[in-house]
Amino acid sequence: EPIAITDNLNFGNPERPEIMGQIVRAIEGMAEACRVLDFPVVSGNVSMYNETNGVAIPPTPVVGGVGLVADIARLEGLIGPQPGDVLCVLGRSRGHLGASLYARAVLGLKGAAAGPPPPVDLSAERAHGGFVRDLIAEGLVHAVHDLSEGGLACAVAELALAHDIGMALHAGPERAAELLFGEDQGRYLLVLSHAQMDQVWERMQAAGLHGGHCGEVLEPADWDGERGVFLTFGDAEKGEFVPLAELRAAHEAFLPGLMG
Repeated sequence: EPIAITDNLNFGNPERPEIMGQIVRAIEGMAEACRVLDFPVVSGNVSMYNETNGVAIPPTPVVGGVGLVADIARLEGLIGPQPGDVLCVLGRSRGHLGASLYARAVLGLKGAAAGPPPPVDLSAERAHGGFVRDLIAEGLVHAVHDLSEGGLACAVAELALAHDIGMALHAGPERAAELLFGEDQGRYLLVLSHAQMDQVWERMQAAGLHGGHCGEVLEPADWDGERGVFLTFGDAEKGEFVPLAELRAAHEAFLPGLMG
């Protein structure tokens, strides 16, 4: 349950009108979000005049939130993905790639060329967060992951790596990049048992929420001796298999490679 946030606003020279404009809009945006999410701001600080040779840093508001889990035993239901579980997405997947990790890392786009960030629906954010919180409290999900940087494909890879388990992820034959790496906001990846799926799906529809099936947790017999993430594109019999060992090597080598 949300309690409060604190913020840290980092900007360039506020005596320049365009910089002050950034500050004002950042504060207005946080205020709008906090009103809808019932998340009061109780403290904060600012850091101004962050410039080198007259060039300002990008506008960088930082937000830290704190919430309360009244009964920590309620979290014991998150046992992690189990073989045979179903993967579902809560929220609309329109495939927004603007300002995404895919746009930057794969397409090599920077700044304005990478496009605008995805729009935010604050009412949907609150509805989806509350829905997921209820599912956890009632033990109706085995695992949950937010869909943020990198989209669905990266969230599935992170879950697979964290639990050392194989997963299958399905994308349509068209717009595969958008569906796999789109960063539409307010979405969650739900890992459900087959027994839980119908109940969760009915509750989702009754609440007027959108979602859909996107994959499965593989049975050991499907691993063929090697765990990994199996991507299919319209044809469940054909696809691309990425071993966990390859994913883990890329994941763990990034920071040493960057610092080297």
